[in-house]
Amino acid sequence: MPQVAYQTKFASLDHYEKGQVQAIDDDVRHYAFSNCFDIASKARPYERVVFGQNQIYVLECVRAEGTSPWYTCAHDEFALVMDGEVEIHLVQLQAEQTVPDAEHNGAVLVKGEPKGKKMGWMKLKRGHQGLLPKNCAYQFRSAKPGVVILQTCKGDVSVERWAEICQTA
Repeated sequence: MPQVAYQTKFASLDHYEKGQVQAIDDDVRHYAFSNCFDIASKARPYERVVFGQNQIYVLECVRAEGTSPWYTCAHDEFALVMDGEVEIHLVQLQAEQTVPDAEHNGAVLVKGEPKGKKMGWMKLKRGHQGLLPKNCAYQFRSAKPGVVILQTCKGDVSVERWAEICQTA
């Protein structure tokens, strides 16, 4: 059987093609995240738009631009930078600022400035992933527009826009 060569095409906010439903007989790895750039191009900075869901677990598409509010979560989250360069600053929160319910799903906004020990920061570029530990505050900073995908649970700051992002025709 002849060897087939695949070429991965990386999109960006400046250059992408909106995905569409197609009947395929191919490897699904070639189609992952196809609409995150279209979603981010229409989103407000740091709006967390759900574009994939499996029960309580979601993928959120975020337009990284400027400085985000501070967030925290009762469970670990992951951030994958799809475009641009994003700094993520971390603070180990004192107990009074953590999510009081350990079973609470999804991220919440931190009230006021985070209180606790600074844990440092990560500088992530396209293809880099960072862990957002539970009970820590995190803030995104991006000098230019970029795209971040968050793996988390659906929660208070998750935005659902299925009618706008799903193909209907």
